[in-house]
Amino acid sequence: MAEEDPTAEHGLELAIEDYPFAKDGLMLCDAIKHWVSDYVNHYFSEASQVASDCELQGWWEEVRTKGHADKKDEPWWPVLKTQADLFQVLTTIIWVTSGLHAAVNFGQYPFAGYFPNRPTIARTNMPTEEPSQQEFERFLKKPEVFPLQCFPSQKQATKVTVILDVPSSHSPDEEYIGNTLEPSWEPNPVIKVAYERFWATLKELEATIDERNNNLKNTNRAGAGVVPYELLKPLEREFLIVFLSNFSFSVTFSMYIRRC
Repeated sequence: MAEEDPTAEHGLELAIEDYPFAKDGLMLCDAIKHWVSDYVNHYFSEASQVASDCELQGWWEEVRTKGHADKKDEPWWPVLKTQADLFQVLTTIIWVTSGLHAAVNFGQYPFAGYFPNRPTIARTNMPTEEPSQQEFERFLKKPEVFPLQCFPSQKQATKVTVILDVPSSHSPDEEYIGNTLEPSWEPNPVIKVAYERFWATLKELEATIDERNNNLKNTNRAGAGVVPYELLKPLEREFLIVFLSNFSFSVTFSMYIRRC
């Protein structure tokens, strides 16, 4: 869906220009990377500090060998030797557990909750292009009968609708990306300013998404009967930063830096 292009915005040329997930997601991912870069560069001024930090290397070893034991021997794992390596690793973890998670998870029920959009089972064979004369005559008389016979039963559809509602719902105690200034960041002027810059970027992203959703040229997110794409709005309830991201970055990373 995209090709690398150093001259393009965010370094990627999209195959589909009006692609809401990619357009909003690339902006968000860049914002996360800049925030991570500011944070990491403050504590690691040289690459040798990253490579020689036993606690950081132990954390990365655990991520690869314990967190993903089935993939621990794969050759594609990044090596954690420089600040740039650490930028990429942390940005990926935070993006996957925040933006990507929100886009995949919270859009399920609004779309699939109306089961004709995504029926989970077909009770009859799909009509063929060349039905029998008798079948075609029945279709002409009552065309609505064919999909109703094929769709899930009321009981089947209800079960799936309830299940889809669970992962699409929000917890009352969930945390949102960029919404909380960690206590350990408050007394540090460099980190505090970096965080405020990150928060300001998220607010700009919010405004950009609203603008895109109101632009009728973006037919995948604006127009009659089209649902605005708001899954990556940082200040909306659709956008969640889940425990893994908060743990891996805010807790583990900050705590061991303070100990060092």
